Amino acid sequence: MRIHFLGASRTTTGSMYLLEVNGKNLLLECGLFQGHREETTQRNTNFPFDPRTIDAVVLSHAHIDHCGNLPNLAKRGYDGPIHATEATRDLCSLMLIDSAHIQEQDAIFVSKWRAKKHLPPVEPLYRVPDAEKAVKQFVGHDYEKSFSPVDGVNVTFRDAGHVLGSAQVILDVQEKGRKFRWLFSGDVGRGGDNLLRDPGVTDGVDYLQIESTYGNREHAIRTDAEATVAKFVGETIAQRGKIIIPAFSVGRTQQIVYVLHELVCAGKLPRVPIFVDSPLSAKASDVYSRHRDILRPDLDATLCGGERPFEMGNLTYIADAEESKKLNDRKEPMIIISASGMCEAGRIRHHLKNNIADKKNLLLFIGYCAEGTLGSMIVNGKTPVNIFGDPCDVRAQVVSLDTYSGHADKNELKSYVQKLSGSFKKIFCIHGEEPQCLAHAETLRGMKPQAEVIVPEYKQAVEI
Repeated sequence: MRIHFLGASRTTTGSMYLLEVNGKNLLLECGLFQGHREETTQRNTNFPFDPRTIDAVVLSHAHIDHCGNLPNLAKRGYDGPIHATEATRDLCSLMLIDSAHIQEQDAIFVSKWRAKKHLPPVEPLYRVPDAEKAVKQFVGHDYEKSFSPVDGVNVTFRDAGHVLGSAQVILDVQEKGRKFRWLFSGDVGRGGDNLLRDPGVTDGVDYLQIESTYGNREHAIRTDAEATVAKFVGETIAQRGKIIIPAFSVGRTQQIVYVLHELVCAGKLPRVPIFVDSPLSAKASDVYSRHRDILRPDLDATLCGGERPFEMGNLTYIADAEESKKLNDRKEPMIIISASGMCEAGRIRHHLKNNIADKKNLLLFIGYCAEGTLGSMIVNGKTPVNIFGDPCDVRAQVVSLDTYSGHADKNELKSYVQKLSGSFKKIFCIHGEEPQCLAHAETLRGMKPQAEVIVPEYKQAVEI
């Protein structure tokens, strides 16, 4: 078997790994790369392989950096199955269509900007029909029920605790008379989540491919998170400011809605209007409700006021763009939760442009922002920042909480590996910025001295 590391290698976006095994090509993940526009366009447009040569795709979860380039794969000739959990399939049916709309709208906007400079227009990476084609190729599977995507490979999805439907991918490989177990961690959750189950444990691991997003960082203490949210949000409301929360439509939006719900019910925050300004977030919350069976089993016992998990009286989901624009005219204190979490697309950029210069306001980041993204620039103190091509001074208060991260930190990753058993011949550290991957690799060398620990470069191939 040979594995090609074609994305999320010494970075966190564009997850993509090609496995050549038994004469077949199996693709793990097909995510969008996010970063500077020129590199983003080049990386996402051009696959380092012919999509028509892929025999099957296996997907760990529905975040765009893992699934977002599937429509382009389908557009360029891939007609085979896309294997995922049932919940991931349902979420991707929303997210990929939404991503296609964003690609189309961004192309229109950039083309208008280029026309002013007498430059030719640009084409979207893919369009809605391409996303619809990809959605039809999904095959849903339950956790813990094995299937065979290609000859000699049995795959089992095990809960990763990262987002609804997220999976660790167990590949039991038979090749040329030998057998081995390959574990692709996907994105590993922290455990003890407000909504999700803890990551499952796997035995008999021969090869481990593990994420390293926070391979050398520790998150803030979880028990302090709600107090921190209550403090900063409460102070902003008291000075009649607006709270703008960039949040991924899947995962972080549902979690912060749940947290705000609990804080309001407990009397720790006043009941001001909360707007989830993302059609996708509203639909994703419905998917969460439909898959209650794979959420934390004691979820209902923790809810207050008898309200449903993602609904409360002062919460409004906004679908219509005109209603979204009306939020700019409202002067009272409010909380606006909008996508995308890295501020690279979607309505959040409009809310930032309209509110970022007012020192009464709060920009509350609750998820990871990859290097080079608008969100990362704001979190790291850059001012001004360019939004829709215009420089905008950052005067609003900026607070970033990694407590709500869906990714395990250094110690939680260590605990995850400690619970695994097996021979551990090789370990591959992926899905982390280079310093995080290298530090995580050193930690793992100390834990598994018998293993060769590798931090693969982009486009590196390793023979197993």
